[in-house]
Amino acid sequence: MQDEWQPSCSIELLHLRAQVLAEIRAFFSARSVIEVETPLLSCSSGTDPQLDFFTSDYHSYPLHQTLYLQTSPEFAMKRLLAAGCGSIYQICKAFRNGESGRFHNPEFTILEWYRVDYNLTQLMDEVAELITLLFNGRIQLMSTQRISYQDLFDSYTGLDPLQFCYEDYCAYALKSQSPEAIELCKTDHNAWLDFIFSHHIQSFLGNNSLCMVYGYPACQSSLARINKDNSKVTDRVEIFINGIELGNGYYELADAQEQNQRFDEEILLRQQNNRPSITKNTQLIAALKSGLPECSGIAIGLDRLLMILTKNNSIDDVIAFSIMRS
Repeated sequence: MQDEWQPSCSIELLHLRAQVLAEIRAFFSARSVIEVETPLLSCSSGTDPQLDFFTSDYHSYPLHQTLYLQTSPEFAMKRLLAAGCGSIYQICKAFRNGESGRFHNPEFTILEWYRVDYNLTQLMDEVAELITLLFNGRIQLMSTQRISYQDLFDSYTGLDPLQFCYEDYCAYALKSQSPEAIELCKTDHNAWLDFIFSHHIQSFLGNNSLCMVYGYPACQSSLARINKDNSKVTDRVEIFINGIELGNGYYELADAQEQNQRFDEEILLRQQNNRPSITKNTQLIAALKSGLPECSGIAIGLDRLLMILTKNNSIDDVIAFSIMRS
């Protein structure tokens, strides 16, 4: 039995992690993308209804303030983009409360980057280049696949993800032996999409391949733009290998008014679902008002990437100290 003071992963894994980080930095340096650092502790956090966060009390007399550990560096990085820094990347820690398991640790390592004057297709090209580089000589990826969310959903379920029909979705739940979805999701289209995708589609994606799913339904737009040619679709991409979600990227929303409205809607949804309350990030709204350049960005979970590279089954096997040993 391993002593509790010892690291969760092997020493060889720590060396591999260092090599992967060096290769990532060389990749972006060759492309003149600069590395930045932003605060892990901030005066606000994201409003995503699915995420919970950590808080900390800051005392500096007479100031007493609640601060938040960041679930992502996205907001601060966009403020840098609006200030004119150009294309940037960051390797940092992110924190999400209540997340623990095979693919989750409440503290994890994230790679996030933004490319000025890139559309989503160009960003996907760069993602494929980076992943191919990191896997070269370690694990052979058979191919790179790109498929629209609508085609994927139709292929596996026969449902139209862009047009919600409650009766059709309920019929699918019964047919697929998932009757609990009817009570869990009710008439919430977004909840239905998340349930069906995670339970009946995701495990089949990227079998020894890099799979990029793009064109998500507009109700899952988050911080992405609505597609200019189809208002039912958002310019968002997620990447998968061996059924594991590795990253989430957007053609970034630059409209301050629309972003402010989305924040309000998410805050209301959090209240309705009895999730911890949060105030919206007014600094990001101000940055968008000043002018965010045309850009696309993506965040990739480096711990999950290392799991795949080393064929480990748990995130605990690829980080120095898991939450139980921290």
